[in-house]
Amino acid sequence: MIDAGAMPLLTALVAAVAIAATAYAVMYPYISSDRAKDKRVANVTESRAKKMSTRSAAEVAANRKKQVAESLKDIENRQKAREKVSLRLRLERAGLDVEPKMFWIASAVSAVLVTILVVSFLPASTSSFRPMIMIATLIVGGLGIPRFVLSKMIARRQKKFLAELANSIDVIVRGIKSGLPLNECFGVIAREAPEPVASEFRETIEQQRIGVSLSEALDRLTLRMPLAEVKFLAIVIAIQQQSGGNLAEALANLSGVLRDRFKMAMKVKALSAEAKASAMILAALPPGVMFMVYSSSPDYISPLFTTRTGNLFILVGLTWMLIGVLLMRKMINFKF
Repeated sequence: MIDAGAMPLLTALVAAVAIAATAYAVMYPYISSDRAKDKRVANVTESRAKKMSTRSAAEVAANRKKQVAESLKDIENRQKAREKVSLRLRLERAGLDVEPKMFWIASAVSAVLVTILVVSFLPASTSSFRPMIMIATLIVGGLGIPRFVLSKMIARRQKKFLAELANSIDVIVRGIKSGLPLNECFGVIAREAPEPVASEFRETIEQQRIGVSLSEALDRLTLRMPLAEVKFLAIVIAIQQQSGGNLAEALANLSGVLRDRFKMAMKVKALSAEAKASAMILAALPPGVMFMVYSSSPDYISPLFTTRTGNLFILVGLTWMLIGVLLMRKMINFKF
């Protein structure tokens, strides 16, 4: 039995223990290390959540970049698979609607005409070299001149196409913004654009009408017009079809890029015009001087053609002339 005198003391002790326990329970989270631990856990969890959200956004961007890279790689692989340029394709690039056999017939006629023209102007002193000269003129007239003319026709047609491509892209941009579908915009270009842009887009539309997909038709366009600007157009449209996006804005940016590239090309052409003129004059001086000397005094220069030493000098001179022309061409050709 507890003494009655000790009851107040015991009650006070129990009350003190209860108050201490309550105070300890209330203050425990603040005085213990668990609060710091919880704070660290919360910080880690919050940072992890932020990282996860950032990672998810980064993953979306990475997936989009991966999809774009795969699209570019697919287009590049398809173009490399068709990299071999046939004579028919070269004729298409030049805008000639003829069969390859007609080109070979024209090459044979050119070889005969060039050979007859050269042989008729050869002096009698070169009779010993006439068979070799005839063989050389047959090769140059049959294989060199026709292919050179064909290459010039292709380059001229591509230059005309490139000069109007930015305007055609602007037509597509305005048509898309006004609500027209992409095929209808191509139709407007095929009807109203100047040649050769109109014929090339008309060919693209006709291919789509017979069941060819738009990406395949644009790939064929890049084969007929192997220009970096046309490849840009095909890539932009292919990426928009696969991943979506604002096609009008993308094409507007592409049009600006093409105009900037065209301005840069014109600037490079203007800056290199003087060097090109100097190179042409220097390359034309030796044969020009030789022709004038031969016209005024053929006996003076005939040892170059009639003696072995003279033939050796001609060969050495032509070799050095070729090296000089190639070096000058390398110096004045700029890639950008």
